Amino acid sequence: MIGRLRGVLVSRRGDAATLDVGGVGYEITMTPRTLAALPGLGEEVVVHTHTHVRDDDMRLFGFETEGDRDLFRILLGASGVGPKVALAMLATLDHDQIVLAIVSEDAEALTATPGVGKRGAQKIVLELAPKLAGREAKIVGSDNALTVRQALDGLGYSTEEINQVVAEVDPAESLENQIKMALQALGRR
Repeated sequence: MIGRLRGVLVSRRGDAATLDVGGVGYEITMTPRTLAALPGLGEEVVVHTHTHVRDDDMRLFGFETEGDRDLFRILLGASGVGPKVALAMLATLDHDQIVLAIVSEDAEALTATPGVGKRGAQKIVLELAPKLAGREAKIVGSDNALTVRQALDGLGYSTEEINQVVAEVDPAESLENQIKMALQALGRR
């Protein structure tokens, strides 16, 4: 298994980047966030990778941090979650938001990911909560995200509307300001 690559970035297109490592070009599929964090072409970069092998396909998935790669692997452990859905989750929510949603059993937060419905999100939470128990999300005010979500739900907003505005709220703000910001964002829509 290839767990990490250090090489020169030679191309970046769509959802993948190519690294030249000792004369061999490795094409690595990444989230848009990871692709954006890469340096310019011709510069050296380190990418933490997961090698995914199937009967008819072998792919490398790349991550900025070991933590993201490890979470990707944990997500693959849930039934019905393949590399495409796991990568989409990491593209939609960051590492800490995913861990917080699973540990706090907030399946609604996971439905923000394209391809993850309510039942699928509940299944992910049910299967992965024991594996992630004890991990703490290190987002400033991360506990407030669930409270903001619950407040908006209590006011009758749909899951889709809530998912769109919760991502826009600054987690460094106080809980009161986060709710205000979410309501203002909803009012502009």
